[in-house]
Amino acid sequence: MHRSVGIVLSAAVLALAVTAAAPSCAQAPKPGVKGYEVEWVYRVRYGHIDEWWDIFRKYQVALLDREKALGYVVDYRIYHPQLHTDENARWDYRVEIVYRDFEGASHEDELTDQMFPDKATLKREENRRWELTENHWDLPIYQVDTTKAR
Repeated sequence: MHRSVGIVLSAAVLALAVTAAAPSCAQAPKPGVKGYEVEWVYRVRYGHIDEWWDIFRKYQVALLDREKALGYVVDYRIYHPQLHTDENARWDYRVEIVYRDFEGASHEDELTDQMFPDKATLKREENRRWELTENHWDLPIYQVDTTKAR
């Protein structure tokens, strides 16, 4: 009995330590880095790039523009490749966003509610965009200072 109580207590202490020490899902920026940078990458189903882009521009680009106007986003850039590559490495759109800070990246939901009151249309069209998205990832990034050791 004492051994099982000890195991349970050890597991509880370990779980508490891991939970307390674990960062949130996204990483805060490295010290000395100005802004909080994120990259969104999308691969779209063949034959649907125009439809996907129209929906993305209607909602996501509009949100980024509003976040920029409010000072949450310092800048953003959207890239589309000029040539093709093999299917494993293919991406169709890459969005690099520089938020003013980590907290600046947390306003999308409230702005979506303000900007797009027709929730049924928003849900239908965004669901369609995700149906057309073959692959996607969001990744916090930072520019490497090549003059310093890692």
